Amino acid sequence: MPIFTVKVKWGKEVYPDVEINTDEPPLVFKAQLFALTGVNPNRQKVMMKGGTLKDDVWGNIQITEGQNILMMGSKDEDVPIEPTVKPVFVEDMTETELATVTNMPAGLTNLGNTCYLNATVQCLKIVPELRQALTDFNAASSSTLSNFEPAEKITIAMSDLYRTMESNQTIPPLVLVQVLHQAFPRFADKVEGHYMQQDANECWVELIRMLQQKLPALKNKNNNKSTTNYKSAIDQFFGGSFDVEWKCVESDTEEVTKTTESFLQLSCFISQDVKYMHSGLKNRMQEHITKHSPILGKDAVFTKTSKINRLPAYLTIQFVRFFYKEKDKINAKILKDIKFPIEFDAFELCTPELQEKLVPVRSKFKELEDKLAHEGVKPNAKQLAESKEEEKPTAPYWFEDDYGSNNSGYYSLQAVLTHKGRSSSSGHYVGWVRQSPTSERWIKCDDDTVTPVTTEDILKLSGGGDWHCAYVLLYGPKLLPLENSSVSS
Repeated sequence: MPIFTVKVKWGKEVYPDVEINTDEPPLVFKAQLFALTGVNPNRQKVMMKGGTLKDDVWGNIQITEGQNILMMGSKDEDVPIEPTVKPVFVEDMTETELATVTNMPAGLTNLGNTCYLNATVQCLKIVPELRQALTDFNAASSSTLSNFEPAEKITIAMSDLYRTMESNQTIPPLVLVQVLHQAFPRFADKVEGHYMQQDANECWVELIRMLQQKLPALKNKNNNKSTTNYKSAIDQFFGGSFDVEWKCVESDTEEVTKTTESFLQLSCFISQDVKYMHSGLKNRMQEHITKHSPILGKDAVFTKTSKINRLPAYLTIQFVRFFYKEKDKINAKILKDIKFPIEFDAFELCTPELQEKLVPVRSKFKELEDKLAHEGVKPNAKQLAESKEEEKPTAPYWFEDDYGSNNSGYYSLQAVLTHKGRSSSSGHYVGWVRQSPTSERWIKCDDDTVTPVTTEDILKLSGGGDWHCAYVLLYGPKLLPLENSSVSS
């Protein structure tokens, strides 16, 4: 019986007296090595003079007494386990898989020139209080939407759409488009069998007006005893009011009259001298209007001065970029570059009484800026945002007796609705939204294509050419970390 004693080397281990019987298949020898090393035979690579050992035949290999044999291989427990779910590379992912992995919001399918609606829906969705109000909304029980009035249909459709969008998958907003067309037939106008492009701000205004009729005000969960003076969550979180003074320019004897006006959005008028959003807003706050003068008994020019006496939590600002061009019968677009800030301070636009109320919380923000400056950190908007992580609690942004207001005058840009093209009835609308209220990450929502963008990309939307121009801006309350504030609701 041809039995030999050999020396086997495996890594740093050496086994000097291992027997080989060449009358038996090589697999028996490999089984001996398995007993010694724990390396499974199918993972063994046994090499010696003459070649590499196979499992069934010895071949040309001639074993000699005391021969050196080298074995390579790893134990099963040392080998990484193959994942049950095989990895998928980003380049190979579908749009749905990519949105889920990157935590991107759901896109909306363009159903034929419905980008104006898709962009509006994406921008409004950034408001958590609006989402909460839509979640809480209970419509009267009915089997079909056809039994509801238009405002209720749209509110139900918005609520259902936002709930469906939580899946982070592209959604066709079929029901919302249908009820919008029923409520406002002009949005269903067609040319050559296709839906016409519509004005996104008109859509924004009409959706807000419908929701205003049906969404009840929210209660302050931090204060069970609090009451609200608002019937609607829209008035509560989006509505502001002006103190207005009317002074006749043509008569010194006519008394100044005072009135109040409410608003759901501010207008930034674009003129030759306007280069910044703030100056466009200030121009709107003082304007000359012709109306009847009781003293003079005729139409006269009045100076209308408006000051904000109530700041809403969410401030909507429309850039008045379109004007009707009689010659071409279209709403032509003003392409002028109008700079807008990521952080906006509305203090100068307020009444002295409101300014005084804003001071306490503003001083808390100043303390935070001073603290960052003392630590050698330049207190710019990005670092202020990064100083408060989403997990950290924040101080109330509202006045104790007015849930839904803004108690500092400071705002942070949350969404931008842009238009690309030369008229409101053509071109393309896109929504650009902040990923979360305090995040520095932004998302471009171009119908069903949802992609991450930077703050620098957002600032490039100021206009000045054929690129996307800011048309509607949505500002939310700037949030103060609770540890930097002794303010309580």
